Amino acid sequence: MKRVVLCIAVVASLAVAGSVRADDTPPAEATIAVGVTIGSVDVGGMTVTAAATAVQDAFNQPLELLVAGTRVLVTPDVVGATAGVQKAVEKAQAATSPVEVPLPVTVDRSATTSFVAKLAKRFDRGAADSKLFLRGGRPFLTKERRGRKLDQASSTRVIVQALTSGVRDARTLPLRLQRAAVTRANFGPVIVIHRGLNRLYLYNGMRYWRVFAVATGQTQYPTPLGRFRIVVKWKNPWWYPPASPWAQGAKPVPPGPNNPLGTRWMGLSAPGVGIHGTPSDGSIGYSLSHGCIRMHIPEAEWLFNHVDLGTTVFIVPH
Repeated sequence: MKRVVLCIAVVASLAVAGSVRADDTPPAEATIAVGVTIGSVDVGGMTVTAAATAVQDAFNQPLELLVAGTRVLVTPDVVGATAGVQKAVEKAQAATSPVEVPLPVTVDRSATTSFVAKLAKRFDRGAADSKLFLRGGRPFLTKERRGRKLDQASSTRVIVQALTSGVRDARTLPLRLQRAAVTRANFGPVIVIHRGLNRLYLYNGMRYWRVFAVATGQTQYPTPLGRFRIVVKWKNPWWYPPASPWAQGAKPVPPGPNNPLGTRWMGLSAPGVGIHGTPSDGSIGYSLSHGCIRMHIPEAEWLFNHVDLGTTVFIVPH
């Protein structure tokens, strides 16, 4: 009889223990209805935890930006973006049929603006004007280069829209092209004077235009060599005697047929030196002046009308 009672007690004890273990098993985590998406992420059939992880991972994917042909990858946190993943998952969990739940995204525009400003420092490039040199006795102009400037306001809008859209396709940031002010096409006239040949060559940029016979300085009063500019233009100028021994006792000469400067004066940045007409036509082609460059009066008038203040004048030996 005792043995029977003991067996019943053991069985009862095992039954109670079994019922305790069954009650301690946690219930299975609920899953989201099939066909539910958050943004572009399909979370149907996922648990809440798995869905939150998947959505956060998708949002953390870097945004691809194209700037001046360069690929730049940036994660959302760098540009100030955060996603309301938990709220979106809660809405997805409550859904009972296929639905697209939007992922709320908040963007701190100050962070986006700061990032875009750094991009601008990296990619902005100023325009480069053509530069003038003398090569082989002829003008040579370097090729101008266009500049570029990142449109920072538009770029900020592009980034914000990309982050809030939930689509991680590549976005091109807009650039503004800047034209060079001085180009090969618009450079204008250039003068090259070959002192030994007594010839003045006029170019339009690098293109030959006209040549003129001139008179240059005597041995004791040589026309200076170098690079100069036209700094003054006078019609019907007065001639004033320079402070030089050869002009001692001379008096100023008003405009007229006997004026040593003819009817036009184009003064150079070399002090006291200019290109001008002369009534002494016989001196043209020779080195007979006191340092200036003399021209036939009609040709000086023509040149005067076709050059500007600032026109470069090269004076070379031969």
